[in-house]
This record gives sequence, C-alpha cells and structure tokens, in this order.
Amino acid sequence: MKKEIILSIKPEYIHNSEAIKTFAAQECGISNDEISAITIQKRSLDARGKKLHYTLQTTVYIGENPPDIPILKKQLQIASPHRKVLIIGAGPCGYFAALELLRHGIKPIILERGKDARARRRDLRAIQQFGIVNPHSNYCFGEGGAGTYSDGKLYTGSKKRGDIRIVLQLLVEHGAPTDILVDAHPHIGSNKLPIVVQNIRQTICEYGGEVHFDSYVTDIHCAETFVRLTTENGKEFIGDDCIIATGHSARDIFYLLHAKNIAIEPKPFALGVRAEHPQDLIDEIQYHGYKRGEYLPASSYKLVTHVRERGVFSFCMCPGGLIVPAATAPEEIVVNGMSMSRRDSAYANSGIICAVSPEHASEHVESGVFSCLDYQKHIEKNVWNLGNGTQQAPAQRLIDFVNGRLSDTLPKSSYIPGLISAPVEKAFTKDISTSLRQGFKDFDKKMRGYFTNEAIVVATESRTSSPVKIPRNKETLAHINIPHLYPAGEGAGYAGGIMSAALDGKAIAEKIAQKTGLFVI
Repeated sequence: MKKEIILSIKPEYIHNSEAIKTFAAQECGISNDEISAITIQKRSLDARGKKLHYTLQTTVYIGENPPDIPILKKQLQIASPHRKVLIIGAGPCGYFAALELLRHGIKPIILERGKDARARRRDLRAIQQFGIVNPHSNYCFGEGGAGTYSDGKLYTGSKKRGDIRIVLQLLVEHGAPTDILVDAHPHIGSNKLPIVVQNIRQTICEYGGEVHFDSYVTDIHCAETFVRLTTENGKEFIGDDCIIATGHSARDIFYLLHAKNIAIEPKPFALGVRAEHPQDLIDEIQYHGYKRGEYLPASSYKLVTHVRERGVFSFCMCPGGLIVPAATAPEEIVVNGMSMSRRDSAYANSGIICAVSPEHASEHVESGVFSCLDYQKHIEKNVWNLGNGTQQAPAQRLIDFVNGRLSDTLPKSSYIPGLISAPVEKAFTKDISTSLRQGFKDFDKKMRGYFTNEAIVVATESRTSSPVKIPRNKETLAHINIPHLYPAGEGAGYAGGIMSAALDGKAIAEKIAQKTGLFVI
C-alpha cells in the first residue's frame, strides 16, 4: 500500500529523515513503524509568507518497498560501425544526443573545437587573471559547453520537450548529487559538473563512441547519402548524418553554413547587464528578515516587467555566485554568471536583459541574415572601447546607472579581472538603456530594497541565446533543405539552457534512429 501526501516542513527539519517520517506518519494517521519507506518526488522552498517552509511531495510506502529505479546506462548498446553520426560540439546537446544514439546502437563521433573539461581550466585562468582569450577554449567553448563552468542550473520552463527525469537520472548515474531528482530548481555547481561531464564522455567511449578534442570544423560537405566534416588540422570524418550542436556563441559555424549556401536566418535574442548585489541583502529581502542560517539556501529571484511593450527580465540568476568573463574573441567584453555547488559566495548576480528583435537591429539591415549577430558584436565591441584594453569590465553603481551619473567609487565585486567605473549606457542604443533603467525601477516595487547603490551593473550580458537560427523541418527535425543535417540545441535556436539542450539532442537522436530503422522503444 502507498499514499501520496504533501508535507510542510520547517527548514531546520529538511535534512532530518526521522522527523520527516514522523510528520508523514501523523499525516497518514499511522505509527512510524508502519512506514517501510518514504520517497520524495519534489522538494521546494516556499518563502512567500513570513513562515518559511519546505513543501515536500512524497510517496509513503506502508508494508511494501518502492520499486527499483532502472539503471538507464544499462540500456546502452555497443555501437555498430555500420551506422555513424557526426556531432559538432561536446556540450549537453551533443553528449545527450550521443547517449541516445548509443541506446539504439548507433555510433556517435563527436568533434569539439575546445579542450576536455580538465585542460580547459587553464584557459579559464588565463582569461580571468591575464585577459588572454583563447577563441577555441573559454567559458563558452570546450567539453560540456557553456554550462560546465557557468553554474550548472538544471531547470527548464518547457515540459513539452521530453521527460526531464531521464536527463536528471543519467546525470546522477554519472556522479551528480541525487538531490537534483527532487529539487524544484536543481543545480549541480561548476565545481562538480566537470566531473559529471567527464564521466559521460567515458561512457560514450566505453560503448564505442568517439570524442575528439581540438577538432575545429572548417568545412561541411553534404552529399546525397553522407556528410563529410574537415577540421582545421586537415582530418576528415564521414558519417551518415550530422548533428550541429555548437552552442550559442559559435559564430564561425554560421558563416560557414552561409558560405555553403545552407539556409540560416536572423533570430531575436536579448542583451543587457549583470546586476550584482550582496547576497545578504537578497536574503534579507527574500526571507523577510529571517536569518538564513545553515538550513536555508542562498536566496534567488526571478523578475520581469514590460517597458514600452519590450520585455525586461532577469536571466540566469546565480545566488552565492560569481561574475565571469565569457568573451570568445579578442577585443570584446562579455560577462556571465556562475555558482559553485555550495553557493557560498558573498554575492548574488543575475543578467538583467531586454528583448532584441531583427527590427531593433535595423542599423545592421545590410548584414542580412547576420543583422542580429552584427548588432550583438557591435555592442560587445562598444563595451570593450569603454574599458582599458583588458578584460576589466565597465560598471556603475545601480542607482548611478539609472540616474545617468558616473560612479565615483565601485564596491568590491566577485568579478576577478576587475571593474572600471564607466558610463555603461554608452555601450547600448538609447532604447536599451531606457528600458533597463525603467526596468530596475519597476523591480524595486516587486523587491523592496533591490534598487540600491550597494549593487552594481556590469556590462555586458549579451550571450543569452543565439542571434542566428538554423531552420529545420518540424517533423523530421532535419535542416529544411538537407535531410542528413540536424541543427540542434542553443546554437541552432532550439534550446535555452542545459536541460532543454540535452532534451533537444536526445529528440534528434531518436529521429535519426527512427529513420534508420534502429529505433528501440
């Protein structure tokens, strides 16, 4: 016998299994001894009222045990050499496409322009401390993609893409904490996710797949029955199909596709700034003055408003996190956020961004399909010109930014390369600056105390999504003109984060398996 019940638990009891069992027994009207097991389906923190509590959706087993959870890795097959799929990119989209292909016995061959997760760290240190940007190995490029060293948040607003539990379970089987299976907003952390990513690679290779690092693709040849890729070092790889899973910042792949007369199109994206507050201040606002202590996590927020019919919203909020330099080329400044698993930094940061459509990029209309991309590049170059020729980022105190006043001083920040006091609005067109300024005022109505000069804005948050889309057939998921080429994930315009990218890669692999008659239910 089992019962589905919802429990309301004080924060101090959330890790006390015996207390949870007692509360469950009381709710069911039975004794503790009658409960054989309790499983938590979902765990979420409710901080809306003055009495903070966790809500647990649980299944209570009485006189029976919960069913065993199948090990998904055991469903993989050793790859057949007779069917090969090339995958450009070793991010979540590419790696989960590879795992799904192996479930059907199809051999994935992954080409990654960057380095493996361990070697990549040296290039992250180079940009953090010395301002040296490696165009193939940075916060955006390398094993695991942008998410590996950008927080590792695992939630998605879309439930239609597929079963997110499969992705979460596979992550757990490769070393992620089991908490991600139940948390409403699961998170691994940039100190733990690289290990998980490396374990996934080991599985892919163990079952006959291939992963090639430092393999920057410079040519794509799509024949009638195969696809051939050529890398910078002259190596050639041939597959029956090819998945493009390059992420939102691989601009060169867009130029390559356009040069090969493979259709692409401009796509709306968003840009703005990173806002950084003291974490203690955000905790005080969100927890209504309740001291966080050891039982509550670093608090987060999600904000949205509309200014003159344009959306202004928070993006990739990182409680207890850091701001990091995410440029992928020299002479540009791009910032992003990340958190470690403990989220124990003294700072909270979030992108605060505005929607940008092709109409907003009208000054680059002559760029055609690259109008939004050139607009993005123009803004990032403007930010560089506001700086001093390094990765030090232009910044202002929040109220100073809104009032158009240069900040005399800047507070301490998590951004390791350092900050420069500069008029951030000069990086943007007037409509963007106006929207951001009004947006911050609106946010203070929703979070009293948010609008403060204890906070800073740092330019620029511009890699929220791809400014180019690679169109694909809605039924087959292949490119609209090329049946063996599959645009996938964030870089192609079909995902926005680790989970949605992984699900998109998995869905494309399923389509390929169905097409080839190798699909396994």
